[in-house]
Amino acid sequence: MNLKLRLTLMNFLQFYIWGAWLITIGRYWFENRGWSGTEFGWVFSTMGFASLFMPALMGVLADRKINAERLYGVLHIAGGILLACVPLMDSPRALIGLMMLTMCCYMPTLALGIAVAYNALKREGMDVVRDYPPIRVWGTVGFIAALWTTSLLGLETSPGQFYIAAGAAVALGLYAFTLPPCPPKLVRGDSRSMVDVLGLSSFRLFRDRNMAVFFIFAMMLGAALQLTNAYGGTFLGEFSADPTYADSLAVKYPAIIMSISQISETLFILTIPFFLRRFGIKTVMTISMIAWFLRFGLLAYGDPGAGLWMIILSCIVYGMAFDFFNISGSLFVEQQSDPTIRASAQGLFMVMTNGIGAVLGSLVSGYVIDAFFTGADGAKDWHGIWSAFALYALAMAVLFVPLFRHRHDAGARVAVHGAADVNNP
Repeated sequence: MNLKLRLTLMNFLQFYIWGAWLITIGRYWFENRGWSGTEFGWVFSTMGFASLFMPALMGVLADRKINAERLYGVLHIAGGILLACVPLMDSPRALIGLMMLTMCCYMPTLALGIAVAYNALKREGMDVVRDYPPIRVWGTVGFIAALWTTSLLGLETSPGQFYIAAGAAVALGLYAFTLPPCPPKLVRGDSRSMVDVLGLSSFRLFRDRNMAVFFIFAMMLGAALQLTNAYGGTFLGEFSADPTYADSLAVKYPAIIMSISQISETLFILTIPFFLRRFGIKTVMTISMIAWFLRFGLLAYGDPGAGLWMIILSCIVYGMAFDFFNISGSLFVEQQSDPTIRASAQGLFMVMTNGIGAVLGSLVSGYVIDAFFTGADGAKDWHGIWSAFALYALAMAVLFVPLFRHRHDAGARVAVHGAADVNNP
């Protein structure tokens, strides 16, 4: 099989696993199990906690002890077995604990998959900058395909979504052992300290005021991403209790409607080099925050009936909101970091967004929804929820503009290859 096709299949399955349950687990939690919002926040925080340490630890193991593709395969098989056990959990704490173990297996595979792909392409003498992005985009296609599978099979509130994800994970784990070898790169006598290996040296970037401000706001935007992942599908699903909307397309297949967000994401990626060259990172990040404001604001006033256009527009805006902070942020870090710590700096960016930001977004939002926007009968005030999230995004934009003082050099070259290092769908 052609190498590009083999790596395309790897990326497709990598994000198919995630897409099968990420957007719909909220419906399973609230509609199938009837558990609380505060506890649900802990489910999404497991991704953040796992991202704080597991990618670095597995990276050390792959650098020093075991082939990356083998470790990648073992982690996916273990994660698949754990996903298949999710429906067996009969309490929120049990499910949260199991999801923590599952994410400890899954989150490191995002970085390991990139390492395996880069190594294979370089071995064949290919240009990673040119050849990897078209391969990586199939990961987003896999995420969309999984959403559609879960939705069309009517599994959005069913344990079946976890069995689909588990099957894909085990299949990818076994397939990984057929991928080109990616052996450890570090040899005995390597003089780098464990601080360098774990990427902790990148924290020196906080000494620069602008970089410190950038990373803090990246963390806050990472929290916003968790809000839309956690509650988007649940929001649409709850309209099924209203006879007015029960038969609407958005209520029957909410995951398909939400997949428009990922389709939009693949399109906005193409606009990033233009926006960064013309306007610079400050303007692009500000646009992202305004896009998040529109994303949440449109959901606040949308509905599956006459207001469906607002929900669809919200999904389209999501592509800009996500790409303009996640991928543009990765490119900015690439440009601003010392070459000796660029990999570590990218790791720090991931920790701030997928780690700390994800944890705060999940836990705080769960508490706020339970405390202020959930009635005695368990009904949620979705207009109030999305309006509060919209104001959060707007406040970020208002604060970011005066605090971030980076000057844009219109003649600077944008390192487009950095986009290939982004791990989210």
